[in-house]
Amino acid sequence: MRTVLVFGASGAVGRYLLPLLADAHYKVSPVSRDPHAGWLAGDLQDVRKDWPAADIVISLGPLDAFAAWLERQPHAPQRLIALSSMSAKSKALSPDRAERDLAERLRAAEARLFGYSAARGIACTIFRPTLIYGAGTDRSLAPIARFARRWHLMPIPLGAIGLRQPVHAADLADACTAVIDLSGTYAKTYALGGGERLTFAALLQRLRSAQRGFVLPVPVPLAVLRLGRISPGVLARLREPLVADNAAALRDFSYAPRAFIAADVLPDASVAR
Repeated sequence: MRTVLVFGASGAVGRYLLPLLADAHYKVSPVSRDPHAGWLAGDLQDVRKDWPAADIVISLGPLDAFAAWLERQPHAPQRLIALSSMSAKSKALSPDRAERDLAERLRAAEARLFGYSAARGIACTIFRPTLIYGAGTDRSLAPIARFARRWHLMPIPLGAIGLRQPVHAADLADACTAVIDLSGTYAKTYALGGGERLTFAALLQRLRSAQRGFVLPVPVPLAVLRLGRISPGVLARLREPLVADNAAALRDFSYAPRAFIAADVLPDASVAR
């Protein structure tokens, strides 16, 4: 029975990944900073903690912290799978310095993982997902859905024609398990989007329709948004496509994500509270 160490296990993708690994008869050690019965409690940045060795390590959390953690470990795993973000590409030329810095940190962390893996003879695969949803814990679509449920209003930015390709956390979990033993995916980075592309305005309309009761759509001119606290980078991307080409993932591990399911952004009543 091979052992799997899963960082970021309490997040959206971890929610779907842990059952898949258990069903495949891996010995799973989920890691979280918050207390969970039967889980490993710890912080990646705690240099004093003695971490158990594992055959496979999957990182679903901050990539730069994971890269630094990995370089400190005395026991190298046989397999690494890590989630990065499409922000490594989409925010590289942002007008916001903070967003450009984020993109640079992501790319640097990816390079560190591949460099470490090559030096130690480890099989490494990195995923760059688009907007992740499906567990009510994301910081992009879930807050918008909660706002709509509470206030029965859905602001719709006028001119928000940029395409979006939200990806379900369950599809990313499937991708993690699919590539574990596929040598054709080693030392590669894959962009992973969902199975449907929508303009940002259409995505918000779909999200509005999925809420309980009546939710009033409120058209908002971009000029009004500029007066608020929304960053120039975010405003610029409302007109830009943020999508992924899934062709390589389809070819290498039959990646076939589902179309956008707006009802899954907040999958149960408890998440909405």
